[in-house]
Amino acid sequence: MILPPATLAMLGGGQLGRFFVAAAHEMGYAVWVFDPDADSPAGRIADRHLCAAYDDAHALAEIVAHCAAVTTEFENVPSAVLAHLAAKIPTHPSADAVGICQNRIAEKRFLRGNGFPHGHFAVILGDADIEAASADLFPGILKAARLGYDGKGQMAVESREAALEAYRAFKGEPAVLEKRIALDCEVSVVLARDTQGKTQCFPVAENQHTRGILDVSIAPARVTAALADEAREIAGQIAAKLGYVGVLAVEFFVSDGRIFVNEMAPRPHNSGHYTLDACAVSQYEQQVRALCGLPLHDPCAHSASAMVNLLGDCWFGAEDEIREPDWNALYAVPNLKLHLYGKRQPRPGRKMGHFTVVGDKLGEVLDVALAARWKLDIG
Repeated sequence: MILPPATLAMLGGGQLGRFFVAAAHEMGYAVWVFDPDADSPAGRIADRHLCAAYDDAHALAEIVAHCAAVTTEFENVPSAVLAHLAAKIPTHPSADAVGICQNRIAEKRFLRGNGFPHGHFAVILGDADIEAASADLFPGILKAARLGYDGKGQMAVESREAALEAYRAFKGEPAVLEKRIALDCEVSVVLARDTQGKTQCFPVAENQHTRGILDVSIAPARVTAALADEAREIAGQIAAKLGYVGVLAVEFFVSDGRIFVNEMAPRPHNSGHYTLDACAVSQYEQQVRALCGLPLHDPCAHSASAMVNLLGDCWFGAEDEIREPDWNALYAVPNLKLHLYGKRQPRPGRKMGHFTVVGDKLGEVLDVALAARWKLDIG
């Protein structure tokens, strides 16, 4: 076990890292954040912010010399950096696991190779792959293999010709073409897995997206108990196949009562924010526990919850002037918990914060959360 007051390292300085730093501080640890953004939200509350490129040799040497363990808050940290650190100090999740999750081609091949349910897809490395793609992949979605998130790097394509045009807009970047699935809903499982292979799954969340960005998460998901159990079982099997240590999120499509794995995120997840306010332990404390070899907590929920994302759009008024939203409208709502990420510059589509409403009855909780959305003019 790695015990307080040890120093932990976090690669990435966004809001997920900020919540990790807060959780680790409450548990008695110091945290260094390694992020190239001088104004990163996590870096501002860390014990030390290493502001450098992820392959900076001096910064990596400092982490090795002074930190007891390393984790990451987003999947686009170069896997070679994780492998370099892992050779010297405990580093979780592994470079191999992150490498699979950060590349859609590797991710899809992993799912297919291990028999996990997934949608029909084709790997696209050139125009010829689109020309040869099965006709039943259309209508589909073309997704860049790397660096795509929150709807970025994705284009809906109705036909082969549209796919060719979209692929050329990717400027030759490898991609996957996925058959579009008629959705009943989307759900996700956030779990923690320790070095001994013990896994704890949070309640399944139901997710609603707008323009490719998570808008609302509802927990527990409004699906059958059998489907929720299946989602947790598959997520646990994925973590085991990856040899995963840390917090992992697995997103699923639900179509005609069946579930298909959409993608994995090797980190805490936006759809798991509700765990801060509705569960016996948050996904961020579980991340600290898994990293440090501490026993994982039972992540049971003590409340039903609905989480609403707050994007930078909320800060823009008439004629696009920037003004602070009316937070009083939210603070006046009973059982609503507001979390702002400390990002100084709002931009449309940028995740600036979230709020979660908790209570005993899911329907009432969701009604209150949606009503609160309208109070900020984001309905």
